[in-house]
Amino acid sequence: MQYRTFGKLDWKASVLGFGCMRLPTKDGVQHGSPNVDEPEAIRMLRHAIDQGVNYVDTAYPYHSGQSEVVVGKALRDGYREKVRLATKLPIFIVQGPQDFDRILNEQLTKLQTDHIDFYLMHGLSRATWTNVVLKHNLLAEAQRALADGRIRHLGFSFHDDYACFEEIVNGSDLWSFCQIQYNYMFIENQAGTRGLKLAADKGLAVVIMEPLMGGRLATPPPAIAETIAGDPSHRSPAQLAFEWLWDQPEVSVVLSGMSDMSQVVENLRFADSARVGKLGPADQALVARVREQYEARVAIQCTKCGYCMPCPNNINIPANFELFNYANAYDDVGSAKFRYNFLLKENERAGACIDCGTCEELCPQHIVISDWMPKVSALLGS
Repeated sequence: MQYRTFGKLDWKASVLGFGCMRLPTKDGVQHGSPNVDEPEAIRMLRHAIDQGVNYVDTAYPYHSGQSEVVVGKALRDGYREKVRLATKLPIFIVQGPQDFDRILNEQLTKLQTDHIDFYLMHGLSRATWTNVVLKHNLLAEAQRALADGRIRHLGFSFHDDYACFEEIVNGSDLWSFCQIQYNYMFIENQAGTRGLKLAADKGLAVVIMEPLMGGRLATPPPAIAETIAGDPSHRSPAQLAFEWLWDQPEVSVVLSGMSDMSQVVENLRFADSARVGKLGPADQALVARVREQYEARVAIQCTKCGYCMPCPNNINIPANFELFNYANAYDDVGSAKFRYNFLLKENERAGACIDCGTCEELCPQHIVISDWMPKVSALLGS
């Protein structure tokens, strides 16, 4: 196992962290199911820790609230002392400042510990930063928990654009670390590479989530898999994605949501040889070719500039196109459908288009939006 300095802290983290969002389940549903296979999950966690993993990440809603319970059980018998434990304040259920202590104390009980080493504000965006964290003065609540020792370090996980990320990073001196969604396809999405470097320059440790885009980069479409297989280094798609991240000195920990023991064993093997600067010019060229192949699978050349917005009928045009492109690029209609129906309100979806043409007059890319909307609806709304 390789280790790296964690921001400004006098502590080194394993380059591989165990993410507990996709623990093995009895019903085979990896994400969201409360039916965690506890004996197997505990066996996997303890094996990873025995092999040097010292960063364990969970959250209040994972596995419908059961992830923290299982992690607490896994860290009995001396394992709690071997790791730094991270969990998250579920911003989306906070109604007032009083909820901070109530939720944190509940988490401490579930995790069977008297302190959380790394506590995150979960899934911050411009809306939650403004309307929850700042409105309810949660930073002051966190400062009290830091002072009394219930949490040792404060950070946040993030889902929005770079401008919002910069605002949040600069919005408090309490941050010790942050967690961003980042992989070789997301160099400009959300915080992106700029956000990674900004946080590192400010002395924050950066924890990476979704290194494989929920597993999609580990099982690429056939043509892309063939490109990776033709590389003389004989890396698997997953290994290439991990090594691309570990190649960057600003990356502190890469989380992997492992669902079975074979994934644990494989990822531990990858982590044993993780190095900054390991990828040479030929390796970077390979990543660039793979990225180009994925991008070539994008059907609608939307840049998300927003010139088409607001739609007079309230449709979120860029979001519809992004989900349609995602389904095509990664051969993953299922995930795109879920996000389409879960993240977008009914009147924001493509099916609400009335073909007024207002957006087409404003689109710098000259996309015939009214032609695409029925296709988006047919694929994702069915």
